[in-house]
Amino acid sequence: MKILVVGSGGREHALVWKLAQSKRVDGLYCAPGNAGIADQAQCVSIRADDVEGLIAFVKKEGVDLTVVGPEAPLAKGIVDSFKRLGLRIFGPTKEAASLESSKIFAKQFCARYNIPQAQFEIFSDATQAKDYVHRQDFPLVVKADGLAAGKGAVICKTPEQACETIDEMMVALKFGEAGRRVVVEEFLEGEEASFIAICDGNHVLPLASSQDHKAAFDGDRGPNTGGMGAISPAKVVTPEISGQVMERIMLPAARGMVTEGMPFVGALYAGLMMKDGNPKVLEFNVRFGDPETQPLLMRLKDDLVDIIEATLSGTLHQISLKWDPRPAVCVVMASGGYPGDYEKGKVITGLDRAAALEDVAVFHAGTAREGDGIVTGGGRVLGVTALGDSMPRAIKRAYDAVELIKWEGAHYRRDIGHKAL
Repeated sequence: MKILVVGSGGREHALVWKLAQSKRVDGLYCAPGNAGIADQAQCVSIRADDVEGLIAFVKKEGVDLTVVGPEAPLAKGIVDSFKRLGLRIFGPTKEAASLESSKIFAKQFCARYNIPQAQFEIFSDATQAKDYVHRQDFPLVVKADGLAAGKGAVICKTPEQACETIDEMMVALKFGEAGRRVVVEEFLEGEEASFIAICDGNHVLPLASSQDHKAAFDGDRGPNTGGMGAISPAKVVTPEISGQVMERIMLPAARGMVTEGMPFVGALYAGLMMKDGNPKVLEFNVRFGDPETQPLLMRLKDDLVDIIEATLSGTLHQISLKWDPRPAVCVVMASGGYPGDYEKGKVITGLDRAAALEDVAVFHAGTAREGDGIVTGGGRVLGVTALGDSMPRAIKRAYDAVELIKWEGAHYRRDIGHKAL
């Protein structure tokens, strides 16, 4: 079968890498892809949110299945457009994608179905929001309602910082229309974890646990990013807690979406805060996590095509997943300055040497080919991912590979996975 993966990041490279291993796949495309993806799939210069262009390509090439990586095309309604034409696609509808595309929808949804979360208030007026924060305890969190590439949640330690953040989002429109409304919520203490499951509308199949590292710098300091690294499994998600998450969060969410008239089909990601054995939802995402997908797919032993097919046919309950017992670690290498301003076009060396290491995969995110070489083309550039017999060995192997890769201004955290030790 022919498969198209939509997107251009590390998550999409991991999806292409895994799909390429399937004996059922004889044609693999990625739109728009990147320099690393081009080694395993035919890259097509169509933007991920160019729905009409993607439809035309799928029809022309006779693509059997489309797998959507990023959130933007899902929020735009790519699944609805494909389904109207009878084209097979993996991902939630535009309505169901509201769980991620609107923080306000997600908060109110959780409240309706008693899904544990932080206390919150919603504002569409900046003055009212600033009056409210002056009466609250700190720290607290200010979140833009809409999509903001993982950077729309700001932990504010003082009323002044909260007011400045509210003005940036609601008045200066730092995130465009996404910040016209905001959520102000209590700051939850504890340890974060990611819980990703596949849903076919009625059944929920949990993946192995994982943990993202959001902050830019070691020790979880600095601004939030799209993710500076990830591990699987997450030590904090014990089998008991995993059962709690399914019973109190994932199953109620899936049932709630059916009740709302928008059954969820695709990858449902709950960002969790864990404290004293009690998980609470920080956010929902409606697609595979990035960079969590990289270590997860390194550990997944099953054919991803079979899982997707079962999802689309509503037979996910017949699938039982098999995992490599070894842990996996992904270290994100980013451009200097990320998540702020950064330069592109820096020549990358050492990629082949790193990828040649045993049980290592170098997933490209923001890369481009320039002549015979590969250069940086984004904020997050690479996701260097490794398996190891133990977490310390997986961490060492990933960083051994990272040390072989160089470019001017390269930045990465040096403590990915340390919470699990």
